[in-house]
Amino acid sequence: MTFSTSSFRSMTRACLVLLLTAAAWTAQAQKFAYIDSEYVLLHMPEYATAQTDLNNFAIQWQSDIEAKLEAADRLEVAYRAERVLLTAEMRVKREDELAKTRAEAKDMQKQKFGVDGELFQKRQELIEPIQQQIFESLKDIASGSGYMVIFDKSNQSNMLYTSPKYDISDRLIKK
Repeated sequence: MTFSTSSFRSMTRACLVLLLTAAAWTAQAQKFAYIDSEYVLLHMPEYATAQTDLNNFAIQWQSDIEAKLEAADRLEVAYRAERVLLTAEMRVKREDELAKTRAEAKDMQKQKFGVDGELFQKRQELIEPIQQQIFESLKDIASGSGYMVIFDKSNQSNMLYTSPKYDISDRLIKK
């Protein structure tokens, strides 16, 4: 069986039309939406409470650290005033005490505000359940509405344009 050039072209066109129709149908079937997580979080009282708690912890810890540093400053002022009257042994003892007090303040700062410090742990303890709640609600909305992908437009998003028609942030807040 041989094909003529015209029948080959018509078969190619038919395949191309079929392929383009299938691609258009598939693209149409995929549903996308987006949320603004900052907007969502600002409308959650639990998040505001958690942020307030975190701020209170941070303020208290910073106050404690500053008190230790002020104590070290007072020790240093007293040491400088009395230094000429102290023996070498007493100077070494005071210098060690001063260094120890400053080291304690630094250690406390690292313990409270360091990479794996208490503030980080408190943030996980207070914020993670809220994030999990948002994720579960988002999953319910996505599966119930047939969304294939949901983007987040807050902060460093790569979304250059978004139509408000596809913003489901308010649905997420209600859920």
